[in-house]
Amino acid sequence: MGFSDHIREIERVGQGGETGRDPIVVESWLRCLDTYRLDPSKAQEALIVSETRLKEHRQQAEDLVHIARSGLERLYRQVAEQNYVLLLSDRQGVTVEFLGDPSFNNNLRKAGLYLGSEWSEPRAGTCAVGACIATGEALTIHQTDHFDMTHTPLSCTAAPIYDTQGALAAVLDISLLSSPILKASQNMARHLVSSTVRRIELANLMMNSRHDLVLRFAGAPEFLDVDPEAAISVDGAGRITGMTHGGARLLAASRGLDWRSPELLLGQPVSEFFDAHVDELAALTRAHLPQDRRIAVRDGSLLYAHAIEPHQRSVTVQQARAPRAPQALGRLGGVVPAVETLRKKVLKLAPGSLPILIQGQTGTGKEYLARIIHEVSGLSGRFIAVNCAAIPEQLIESELFGYLPGAFTGALAKGRKGLVEEAQGGTLFLDEIGDMPIAAQSRLLRVLAEGEVLPLGGSVPRKVDFRVLSASHRSLADMAAAGTFREDLYYRLNAAILTLPPLSERDDFPWILERLLEKHGKAGRPLKLSDAARMVVLGYRWPGNIRELDNAIAYAGALCDDGLIEVADLPERLGPAAPRPVLMPDEEAALRTVLAQSKGNVSEAARRLGVDRTTLHRQMRRLGISRLN
Repeated sequence: MGFSDHIREIERVGQGGETGRDPIVVESWLRCLDTYRLDPSKAQEALIVSETRLKEHRQQAEDLVHIARSGLERLYRQVAEQNYVLLLSDRQGVTVEFLGDPSFNNNLRKAGLYLGSEWSEPRAGTCAVGACIATGEALTIHQTDHFDMTHTPLSCTAAPIYDTQGALAAVLDISLLSSPILKASQNMARHLVSSTVRRIELANLMMNSRHDLVLRFAGAPEFLDVDPEAAISVDGAGRITGMTHGGARLLAASRGLDWRSPELLLGQPVSEFFDAHVDELAALTRAHLPQDRRIAVRDGSLLYAHAIEPHQRSVTVQQARAPRAPQALGRLGGVVPAVETLRKKVLKLAPGSLPILIQGQTGTGKEYLARIIHEVSGLSGRFIAVNCAAIPEQLIESELFGYLPGAFTGALAKGRKGLVEEAQGGTLFLDEIGDMPIAAQSRLLRVLAEGEVLPLGGSVPRKVDFRVLSASHRSLADMAAAGTFREDLYYRLNAAILTLPPLSERDDFPWILERLLEKHGKAGRPLKLSDAARMVVLGYRWPGNIRELDNAIAYAGALCDDGLIEVADLPERLGPAAPRPVLMPDEEAALRTVLAQSKGNVSEAARRLGVDRTTLHRQMRRLGISRLN
């Protein structure tokens, strides 16, 4: 196919015309045209990110690469003689691991089949890695399936790698610089990639579930112990704590649920999905023949199971509280990529002792996130929150570190324990840490460095052991550079950084809105928004973020009649509805109706909904809606 023919075909698809391409290719082309505004006539060379950026991406993917390495090397040995190149990309589409013939390095680098190449759809157009990230499915993008003519000589096959909590973690891709004309020639490649991904996910689950019961499943007893199709982990209380992607699909199918909503699966009793209790499942070990380890699934199907007993350990507070983690993580937000990434980070960081700095605008929920981190951590002590901006400068040291009797004029006769000591065995949350006076910063640094606190007026320090979380709406890095915040304290507080986006940039705004309507509703009188009121709420920019939205819903709920919030019930400052690039109605039936009324014209549907095409395509993708169906 020539250059001009390729462009004409893409343009014809963009206008609603027919093509013989796979639906997954057509949908990707439409995203490239309508969402990313890419021009098929402007070829773009492959991008190799800078060494600094590559280092950052590789560090973030280090654990996964370590677990996956043996599987990657085994796969490469299977396909190297056919001149395949193996790429492991992170969820942003950046290649963090590469295996290929060194003699072809120059050609591979030029084609983007190299370490550090970026294969996200917005950057590279339709490609296997990018389409895999967008759809969550294994697929092949063969030659002229690619959007950009630069990549049409390539044939690429990719499969997604999911973490134990059901979030997309990476993509495994094998590619050819040149290949046979027929796309079916890559069917075996897809099988090999999918099999490798399945083994990587299983190894990851085993690594992260050493103290839980692991259950492997297969449709036939012959493959149960050698190549299971799915696996889940279960804690001592019989609740699901982790799963491979096959495990997520199995659990979801058993109850008619969506595997893309892992919060509906994690934390649930295993007996909800299988006709067996945890004790019965735990007995399905290799002490029994594979054909005797048959169990019934709630959807009526039968499977064979292999139970791997957990490593023994003494019961700790953290272990006892572990079943609460999935529920707590579910409160972080809706099922969108940014929130799933945050969930994964919290799940890994919370049980440790690393100080965490939470950054975000005022009202984005920094203390709310800190409380969830404390809950997931399993710490037995209290959660002590300190608003450093609200305590007068002359009192902050006595509030934090306490004082002895007679330490200063006005001190209590018996002295007072400071908030640092109150957090013993728990979490100390320092909100708006950027407003802490320099003198207090110096004392806090000593407490963190030495693990002991000296009350005002005292001479004998007291040992303390607590987890420190901090938050600021200002850039502490900039403050440290300007000398208004101690640089050594900044580096001690930011061992890990979590950033909360403004409400106007959150794709799960509808989820947040529904939770606040539930919060402010009354028993027997749930709150709802009229269509007009919903558009006003979605059109407002919310400079006060979630806190402002919370207050607005509380206000409207107090004024409305019969629980239905009309435009007149909303605060006057919200004004009329205006197009908003990240929000839209969250009801699938309503969206399908508008698309039908618009005869599949996305631009017309977006106009009717008061949003732009980018937003509408994102929602359609989330709901699995195609304008062609």
